[in-house]
Amino acid sequence: MITEFNYQRYLSAKKTVDDRALNRAVWERMILALTGKDLRHPLEVLEIGAGIGTMAERFLGAAPGGEIFYRAIDVSAENIREARERLTVWGEGNGYTVEPSGADLLLRRSGIEAQVRLECLDLFELLDWEGAPARYDLLLANAFLDLIDLPAYLPAIAGLLREGGHYLFTINFDGETIFQPPFDDELEAAILACYHRTMDERTREGAPSGDSRTGRALFRHLPAAGLEILAAGSSDWVVFPGKDRYPADEAYFLHFIIHTVATALKDHPEIDPDQLRRWAGARHEQVEQRKLIYIAHQLDFFGKKCDFIRPKL
Repeated sequence: MITEFNYQRYLSAKKTVDDRALNRAVWERMILALTGKDLRHPLEVLEIGAGIGTMAERFLGAAPGGEIFYRAIDVSAENIREARERLTVWGEGNGYTVEPSGADLLLRRSGIEAQVRLECLDLFELLDWEGAPARYDLLLANAFLDLIDLPAYLPAIAGLLREGGHYLFTINFDGETIFQPPFDDELEAAILACYHRTMDERTREGAPSGDSRTGRALFRHLPAAGLEILAAGSSDWVVFPGKDRYPADEAYFLHFIIHTVATALKDHPEIDPDQLRRWAGARHEQVEQRKLIYIAHQLDFFGKKCDFIRPKL
């Protein structure tokens, strides 16, 4: 049984889960829009909450070509260090030459040249800087927007886009978590309800910071922030065992999810600690036995910046 958990390993294990989950139609709509862009400058991309760089790998693997400036920010220095190491290895294994250029990485292959800047920077620091430029052609955020106060910060995030710039916001949690096979339905329902509530009650500097139904809420918040929705679709995490094992490192991913729920509720007044330990122990054991199935409902969105802001609904 795993007793120590590493967040960077979790993010790495999550990559194959995200790869399956990302909505193909939404992703392809983004690629089509970028392919048709008439740019007189490098395509400028900003990814917020970039983690260990898995979305950068994904994007550069599918980018339509030309010059790209890709800026990836994350609050964790450890994530950024891991992202730099991963992207170097990934690039060299996918036909790129990879060279350091100061703090940046230059990735080149036939028809494409990407300057990648990996920065340890809090989104809120970026937004607080006076005159943060509306310079980006594309904003990316993967499994991030459900961690912030959307009404407060989404308009400022939208302000980072040039007029006509696009966004791709993916893996936005939407309030449904499922574990199978059934285990003490009443207890698990209480655990998951309380866990979802911790997302709704999360705060940052005394203000709300998260929403367990971010996916559906984005249908309201995106237009209110001046962002038109061009495509949307489900991006559910679905993890289940194969004949002999879970894919890749997805057993670790499942252990980490169970650990996250149990840690979030360890002092919760509505959940008996012994019952929580019983639930977590049983679910961890089911992973070891290759029996656990896990589903989380999420939504992806692609669109562009409008030249007007609709009234709030």
